[in-house]
Amino acid sequence: MKRSRLAPVIKTAKTIKTHLWGILNAIVTASTNAIGESLNARIQKIKAMACGFRNRARLRRAILFHLGGLDLMPPGASYPTHTKA
Repeated sequence: MKRSRLAPVIKTAKTIKTHLWGILNAIVTASTNAIGESLNARIQKIKAMACGFRNRARLRRAILFHLGGLDLMPPGASYPTHTKA
């Protein structure tokens, strides 16, 4: 590839050379940024549902409410197993 005169091939080779350690690390550890991307997508969905927040504190509260993993059932209460028709 060092002798190639094609600009796209040269650019691709430089990109691979620049990011080689990151590429190898991703292959060896089999890790991705999928968790972070998923969390970001969920936060963006919360922002879109609210059509804007008055201030950052309210946005933070909404994110913590939806993504905080809170159990909203009171202590001692049980989840309903069926409903009456």
